[in-house]
Amino acid sequence: MTAVKGSILGNAVLRREDPTLLTGEDEYFDDMEIEGLGFVYFARSPVAHANIISIDTSEAKTVSGVVDVWTADDLELAPHLGFPMFPPHFARPPLAKGKVRLVGDIIAVVVADSFNAAADAAAAIWMDFDPLPAVTDPEKALAEDAPILFEENGSNQCFETGIGLEDGDPNEGAEHIAKVRIVSQRLAGVPLESNGIIAIPETDGSLTAWIPSQNPISVRDALAGELGMEPSELRVAAPTVGGGFGPKGGVYVEHIITAHLARLLHRPLKWTELRSENMLSLAHGRGMIMYGEMGFSSDGVITGLDAKVIADAGAYPAIGGFLTFFTQTMIQGVYDIPRIRYHARSAATNTTHTAAYRGAGRPEATQLLERLIDVAADELGMDPAEIRHKNFISEDAFPLTTLGGANYDSGDYSLVLDKALEEAGYDSLLAEQEKRRSDGSPKQLGIGLSTYVEVTAPAGLHMEYGAVEVGDDGSVTARVGTSAHGQGHITAFSMIISEMLGVDMEDITILQSDTDEIPRGQGTMGSRSLQTAGSAVHVASETVLEKAKELAAHLLEASADDIVTGEGGLHVAGVPSNALSWAELSQASNDEKKRPAEMEAGLAHELDFDGTDSTFPFGAHVAVVEVDTETGGVELVRHIAVDDCGRILNPMLVTGQQHGGIAQGVAQALFEGVFYDEDGNPVTGNLMDYAIPSAAELPSFETYNTETPSPRNPLGAKGIGESGTIGSTPAIQNAVVDAVAYLGVRHIDMPLTSVTVWNAINESQVN
Repeated sequence: MTAVKGSILGNAVLRREDPTLLTGEDEYFDDMEIEGLGFVYFARSPVAHANIISIDTSEAKTVSGVVDVWTADDLELAPHLGFPMFPPHFARPPLAKGKVRLVGDIIAVVVADSFNAAADAAAAIWMDFDPLPAVTDPEKALAEDAPILFEENGSNQCFETGIGLEDGDPNEGAEHIAKVRIVSQRLAGVPLESNGIIAIPETDGSLTAWIPSQNPISVRDALAGELGMEPSELRVAAPTVGGGFGPKGGVYVEHIITAHLARLLHRPLKWTELRSENMLSLAHGRGMIMYGEMGFSSDGVITGLDAKVIADAGAYPAIGGFLTFFTQTMIQGVYDIPRIRYHARSAATNTTHTAAYRGAGRPEATQLLERLIDVAADELGMDPAEIRHKNFISEDAFPLTTLGGANYDSGDYSLVLDKALEEAGYDSLLAEQEKRRSDGSPKQLGIGLSTYVEVTAPAGLHMEYGAVEVGDDGSVTARVGTSAHGQGHITAFSMIISEMLGVDMEDITILQSDTDEIPRGQGTMGSRSLQTAGSAVHVASETVLEKAKELAAHLLEASADDIVTGEGGLHVAGVPSNALSWAELSQASNDEKKRPAEMEAGLAHELDFDGTDSTFPFGAHVAVVEVDTETGGVELVRHIAVDDCGRILNPMLVTGQQHGGIAQGVAQALFEGVFYDEDGNPVTGNLMDYAIPSAAELPSFETYNTETPSPRNPLGAKGIGESGTIGSTPAIQNAVVDAVAYLGVRHIDMPLTSVTVWNAINESQVN
């Protein structure tokens, strides 16, 4: 929101989280020192698909410091189903039993008094396998002759969804059809802090688990079910979390095994994921193959869309296999498309399972649409900006239910594109591009556009717990069901409370990420925190304020309508001296002699805020690249982003999210990709082979905003956490293709490395 004089909201407020982060005072789970701690190490399969012949742990058990070694035959743990909508055949035995299905499948687990002893013991375990054919390509996995991972299922398909499948060809009668096949490659989340758990059995039979999680409450519930415990018997808490990006949103079999052994041994145990393990066991993202055919009239009006998607769910399908549904939800994008047919299938493969990763199915929808629009613009001889403007959903069409089933709240898609083009200097860029082509320069300029709409608080995640309480010292404690891992929640929620109650931000405590403190909540994912938990805090503060005004009116012998907030408390309007501090009000509220007879004790309120539906942020990105046509080298010269996340509470937090999101979008477009060989061996299993960009590879992003409020929450807010990732990737891909389109190149899949681009140039010249 635009900054208002006298209001903290809409202003750039420094993050409260940063001082302890910058000084190293924050405690991560791996920093925790627990007396009597034992160390867990997992021995993992070196082959992708095989029957287990034998596992010999005898030598491992003789290693000094080893407590014990277990295989599946020693621990009777129930199989873990990664997503409840999938057939139970796809459940994962926590310890591989009879068969392994990916490199990294857990064969045995070691507990020792030291990490080194546990690692040495794991290296001493002997394994014998009978290899089976592996499949790592989801298209090949769905073929009739493909190796089957779960014979009892009869095929590798784990999920199917679609719309318009009975309505015939949506492009029938189209004057022109643009076609594209796109691979949205697998990505590794690679948070700075890897996965792990410290499990501490308590003397009363309960268990405390410290996990760097995005959602301690759901992890608590899932873990309790796996261990045969009541949720009340299990505390799950997250200390400072060093990044999540989606893969840290759920429970892992490593958590289950470690917690089970801690209870079995009556000893606290710790597992810290090594970076090499992280690349194998932490869920991957993306992994979709998409086919799109978009029909147009001769003047560039969209007449229909036919889309087919095949998703790679990995060896033990989890939520990644379901994300085609989110792609389906957003398949209409920002465009007025009269007919859509969409069909998606998800396949199990001999690879690491996939899950939500910054955008979770929405980047793929945008990528497909934006590539089709650019292909059509090229084939129809139209300017890419012109064809987008021609097909945008009108700003007066909202609220709008799309063919994909989304219920858009508000939007102005022309506004953001026009602003992005203006800030980029689009006409000047086109002139520079034409000059370089005329001059025959080896370094060609590419200009890529992307317009997007995405869903935040998706799939029923629009409800969240929040509570606000004023203490007897005048300080305020708030509790929220979301779980921060770098976004600035403490700052944002403190701003809301401070604005509402007039309490200094330093006197506000935000509690989160601990099931002993937070009774319920849906965690942090889907860019939902401000619109849900922020709204809950807002409504709770509003309710506390109304009660405090009633109490102050009673004590000050005034009308509640005349009570206003002031510095550190409430006073009678126009008479600042006739005031009560928040400490005085809180104490009075707990004194039955001072508060009105009908008033309940305490200045506190809790609720489950329900935004009734998702919100739909949108934006436009312009990428400018230079491509060396002699080497294929790509340099991102400029990136301009105009993102609309509704009303802006703190522009500094928004800018931070934009920069982080764009950086991850650039990473997919130009650098990153998880790849396997034909036998299922990962060839990008470490940070020497998996290319994460550094600051040196990234320009200074140019970020802007428009503000189109959402009517679905009192803040008017929409999410911003994933927008940068969704908007940036197709803009960069379009820019690279645009740079070499004059050479006959029509499409290049990501990552757009120099080798990939060089090959595309040379293949186009040969053909």
